[in-house]
Amino acid sequence: MSNNGSVFDAMLQEFGIAAKLIGLEPGIWKTLTHPKRQVIVSCPILMDDGHVEVFTGFRVQYNIALGPAKGGIRYHPGVTLDEVKALSAWMTWKCALAGVPFGGGKGGIICDPTTMSKRELESLTRRYISEIVDMIGPDKDVPAPDVNTNEQTMAWIMDTYSMHVGVSTTAVVTGKPIIMGGSLGRREATGRGVMITVREAAKHLGLDLKKCTVAVQGFGNVGSVSADLIQKEGGKIVAVTDWKGGVQNAKGLDVTKLIAWTVEHKTVAGFPGGEPLDPSKIFEMDVDIFVPAALENQITMETAPKIKAKIVAEGANGPTTPDAHQSLHARGVFVIPDILANSGGVTTSYFEWVQDRHGYFWEEAEVNQRLEKKMMEAFDNTLQTSLKYKTDMRTAAYIVAITRVAEVTKLRGMYA
Repeated sequence: MSNNGSVFDAMLQEFGIAAKLIGLEPGIWKTLTHPKRQVIVSCPILMDDGHVEVFTGFRVQYNIALGPAKGGIRYHPGVTLDEVKALSAWMTWKCALAGVPFGGGKGGIICDPTTMSKRELESLTRRYISEIVDMIGPDKDVPAPDVNTNEQTMAWIMDTYSMHVGVSTTAVVTGKPIIMGGSLGRREATGRGVMITVREAAKHLGLDLKKCTVAVQGFGNVGSVSADLIQKEGGKIVAVTDWKGGVQNAKGLDVTKLIAWTVEHKTVAGFPGGEPLDPSKIFEMDVDIFVPAALENQITMETAPKIKAKIVAEGANGPTTPDAHQSLHARGVFVIPDILANSGGVTTSYFEWVQDRHGYFWEEAEVNQRLEKKMMEAFDNTLQTSLKYKTDMRTAAYIVAITRVAEVTKLRGMYA
């Protein structure tokens, strides 16, 4: 990572490696390394105890060459403009790699949702959306859930936007409740994409997934679904950690029971089906596959040397710093980059947007079948590019994505 710890600079570092390999022309390089639009808004709301609190929110539209901006909204005390800018850039490359007609966007509010009531969260959501309402829309920018936001948040966003425009507009967000125009299979889509890429990577490396051991960092939606689906494919989940604790079992954890435990206890800590595990020890587990599915910057130059896994599948966004990635690659670790591994979410978000726009909805089996096809194509394109340029999968993924966005940027020309 860069010396100042900037997440955006880390993205630029990864971008630069791929751009040099393909000889990206300077004018396009400059265009693709500057966000199109960055907005900071103040969101005053009345708290339950009667006092007014002012929260700061961000929305960044990084690039819309391929279509409307697409990206989640996160609620977290550590949200920064730099982080949101980097995440919106990653969404740009992720959508291009996935082959969906979206650009990249991201949003966030600096807040601690664990200390706020449902009414306060609703007020904050509605105020934030009212401040950025002119930026978003089915043809402009389509938000989605992210860290600490969910289907309910999306329902509030859809309603707030609809009140402003005077028409019920389901396609303004994805990740909605099914009854409001959400897509079947959307909740599991990111984890399903992780499973598909893990399965394909194991095939490429000549590994039998049924004989592979797996450790998962983070057991939210992405981590838990990834673990569940990888286990159903025959992989053995031997260690899981979250923000509060961890659990391990060399014979394999019962993921179904572990998910039920976390629903009740809000953590994997204390699960009776295994031994306690210090979260910091997850990097040291002697496993075949490691799935970081927590927050960014988890695999650093401090933790990377401890990783023994043959495959690292990035369920989270930006979990590995550039220097740490180079360290892993030098040791022969096969890293499935975030913009590929977790692109199942945005791919199925695209399916949801298409269904909303058409007013016709697919069965879950059809959603999963379409997702499988898209993920397989993205994995194969990345792998073939990796072999062609004799480079790692992350650089190859960037090459595929940058080439697509650059080509459309050139075709659209310069508006002046």
